[in-house]
Amino acid sequence: MIENQLESIDIKENDVSNQDNAPENTSSTEDKIIENDELSSQKTEEINTEELKNTISNNDARLEQLEKEHETLKNQYVRISADFDNFRKRQSRDQDDLKVQLVSKTLTAILPIVDNFERARQQLKPESEEAQALHRSYQGLYKQLVEVLKQQGVAPMRVVGQQFDPNLHEAVLREPSEEFKEDFIVEELQRGYHLEGKVLRHALVKVSMGPGKQNSQEEVEKDTVEEGIDSEENTSEDL
Repeated sequence: MIENQLESIDIKENDVSNQDNAPENTSSTEDKIIENDELSSQKTEEINTEELKNTISNNDARLEQLEKEHETLKNQYVRISADFDNFRKRQSRDQDDLKVQLVSKTLTAILPIVDNFERARQQLKPESEEAQALHRSYQGLYKQLVEVLKQQGVAPMRVVGQQFDPNLHEAVLREPSEEFKEDFIVEELQRGYHLEGKVLRHALVKVSMGPGKQNSQEEVEKDTVEEGIDSEENTSEDL
């Protein structure tokens, strides 16, 4: 009995001692767990920060690449737009030039008819009533033709008394003139025409050589003859 009681007493003491040591072991374990959690959390934060930095860096690189692509596409658009605008203007200008060429060709073919009308008007002098009626009818046709030319932008040149210009006139004859200075137009031989400011047909003209040209030529010939006579006289004296 006594031994059993002693054993129970020892067991109770051991339990008491184990109970006294248990709180210390538990708190130590909890501290380790907390410490491990903090380390794990710190490592996780470091990993997340690194990933965030990499993501930001990749986004910056991608943004820079997109900006370059945008600038390239913008420059291409500007060039294409400028090329198209130049092409449109060139096409419009070519069409206008072609239109002017076609109109010029047609009107140039009509101008000799106008010349014939004008020559006939200057030469015909109707005397009888029937001839005058015919002349009036003829003049009406001529006026209609002139009006059509005006509507197409054709205008006649006024050249007599103007200074000769090879861009507008074609000199057929040159003669001395007391009335006009040198290189001024004395007479119009064939009328010239403008088409919307451009030359449709050059005017055929007679150009002044200026006053005194003929006299000067006569004086030169006279001096030549006199020199010949003096030369003959000197030769006879030597003989």
